[in-house]
Amino acid sequence: MRRREFIRIFGGAAVTWPFAACVARAAKLPVIGLIGGGTAEQFRPFRELMVQRFGELGWIEGRNIVLEYRYAEGRMDRASEAAAEFARMGVDIIVVGGDSEVLAARRATATIPIVAMAVGDPVGNGLVESLAHPGGNLTGISLALTETASKRVELLRDAIPGLKRVAVFTNFANPLVVPEQNAVTAAAHSLGLDTITSGFRMSEDIAPAITSLKGTVQAIYVCTDPTVLAHRTEVIAAALAAGLPTMQLSRLAAAAGAFISYGPIIQELFRRAVDLVDKILRGTKPADIPFEQPTKFELIVNLKTAKALGLTVPETFLARADEVIE
Repeated sequence: MRRREFIRIFGGAAVTWPFAACVARAAKLPVIGLIGGGTAEQFRPFRELMVQRFGELGWIEGRNIVLEYRYAEGRMDRASEAAAEFARMGVDIIVVGGDSEVLAARRATATIPIVAMAVGDPVGNGLVESLAHPGGNLTGISLALTETASKRVELLRDAIPGLKRVAVFTNFANPLVVPEQNAVTAAAHSLGLDTITSGFRMSEDIAPAITSLKGTVQAIYVCTDPTVLAHRTEVIAAALAAGLPTMQLSRLAAAAGAFISYGPIIQELFRRAVDLVDKILRGTKPADIPFEQPTKFELIVNLKTAKALGLTVPETFLARADEVIE
């Protein structure tokens, strides 16, 4: 791909990389290529958090390290282009967001170390041999999506008295969502809930797919996916218009209007990912760095959304929440 085409795809973020990379090479500074799954604006708070953590570990951007950013905006093709570009640049480490970006990076290089900030099920999806011994050039942080799916289903049931039927909403174009999707369905059935599977293949199909669920289910469990995360406002708006509460992983979704979120503290995962980058920069091979699991989870309830949907959330449930948005 010509440089001008890459800039057109990724916007101004790509403008300075040749100069920065050349300067880094001349000064022998390590270059870290970061691929965010969403937009630049969505990634901005995490970018600032990561720069801060790098600084705490002694890595100052522009002084003894160079950080290059690309944003996939929920699109696999853009993640692939970014990973391929980083491989051609010969960056020292590639840092990626979720499963799709991991796949893109793995296709681009088998030698450059890859650190994943938030992988759904690295073992179940065949990305690593085991959490303790990942092997190859990949390490990172697992979201433990499959292991915690049953907890999210249970919380959704407890939050909506009388819940009987749930839609499992997924990206049919992303096979890496299947382990969570299957875990959700199994957990729902074990709790006596009926399920239907719904979803999309293109981002423009998200809203129509959710709209079609109106009157057929009482709630939606949204499986975690880069496209869903990048288009979370559309997901939430469509669900609210259809009168359906959603359960999602990220507090970002709850803050944007989702009914409930339950998952790891994302900021903590990003900081820990920087710690793994630090280990590699200091000589440890990614194959020897165990994949880490989340240690802190948070339950967020958007009471404002509940009231808009006419839901009465039990006080006992609200007392369990780490945060109630009113």
